[in-house]
Amino acid sequence: MKLYNTTNGIVIEKDAQFYLVKQDWTDFINDDSVLRKATAAIAKAETVDAAVINNLLPTIGNDQELWACGVTYYRSMVGRQEESKTAGGADFYGKVYEAERPECFFKSTPHRIVGNKGFVRIRKDSSWDVPEPELTLVVTSSGKIIGYTIGNDMSSRSIEGENPLYLPQAKTYDGCAAVGPCVYITEEALSPETTIYLAIQRNKVLVFEGNIAISQMKRTPQELVSFIYRESSFPYGCLVMTGTGIVPGSEFTLQSADEISISIDGIGKLVNVVK
Repeated sequence: MKLYNTTNGIVIEKDAQFYLVKQDWTDFINDDSVLRKATAAIAKAETVDAAVINNLLPTIGNDQELWACGVTYYRSMVGRQEESKTAGGADFYGKVYEAERPECFFKSTPHRIVGNKGFVRIRKDSSWDVPEPELTLVVTSSGKIIGYTIGNDMSSRSIEGENPLYLPQAKTYDGCAAVGPCVYITEEALSPETTIYLAIQRNKVLVFEGNIAISQMKRTPQELVSFIYRESSFPYGCLVMTGTGIVPGSEFTLQSADEISISIDGIGKLVNVVK
């Protein structure tokens, strides 16, 4: 079952049918029993045309936070080591990849996040920028993972590579993330073979593509959530990006007007344009 946050309300998709529910997005998804709630809601909701999901909002509530985890894939560790070796920070990434404690950091508040077909940004003071396609967890205030969405963790590799302490500046700025198009809600864990795909087009020409299965992630989703929730409370729930395993080489950097498409099996496709 999929939930869409739209300008008309919550749209629930089940068995290729769409149902409109007039409820607050945050209240609806911040519920350990959201699957049961959604099933009950469609029993008395009106069906609507699929066109209603053309007007999508980000899959994050106004009072929620977006957090992120890094160096959770081997390829990410290698990429971070490459970008920081001149600054002498390469060892940090190898150590955190092997450590018990993962890298977890605050990414953004909702006003810096866009949804499907929204404009993401690259920093004016950065010379090397990439999208980071990530499976993103939708977590309730109790710490339960109730669903999954797609995340684009925009990142300045030049700023982070200059010094690991510049991570907040490399990661958090206006238009620094996108989440959407929907939340896939399920009681089951995703299959390890679930695959993330990234494609970047420039002037309608494919300039980069890659894919990776989530089985390549070193840490489990619940492990990442447990560290983020360890000494922090999230009364309205939280979204957690789980890291990227698709890292463009040093010869690639994003440009304005590039189109970024991120797909995840079973969830859908998130499309954004660089502004």
